[in-house]
Amino acid sequence: MPLGARRRRLVLERPVDEPDGFGGRLRRYVAGPVLWGALEPLGASAGSNGRYRVRLRYRPGVAPAMRLADGARRFSIRSADDPDGARRALVCEVEEVIEDSSA
Repeated sequence: MPLGARRRRLVLERPVDEPDGFGGRLRRYVAGPVLWGALEPLGASAGSNGRYRVRLRYRPGVAPAMRLADGARRFSIRSADDPDGARRALVCEVEEVIEDSSA
C-alpha cells in the first residue's frame, strides 16, 4: 500500500455489556484507540450494499464484536485478518451500521 493511503481517521470501539434491570443486557460501545486506515467499497455499485474493506496497520486483538467509527458513521467488523501473517497489515471487512433515528 502506498505511503499516505491510510489517511482516514478511525476510532476502534469496544463493546461493553451491562445488565438492563429486566434480566437482559444492554450493549454500548466505548471509544478506544485512534487508527489510520483506508476505506474501500466492496461490490459493483461502490458501497451501495454497505460493505467495505478497511486496511489498517496491524493491531492485535481486533475482533468481530468491535466496530470502527468514522465521524458519525459506524462500521461493524465482520472479519479481521492478517493477510500474509507478517503482522504488518490488518484487513477488515466491515458493514456500515444504519441507526434508526425515528425512535
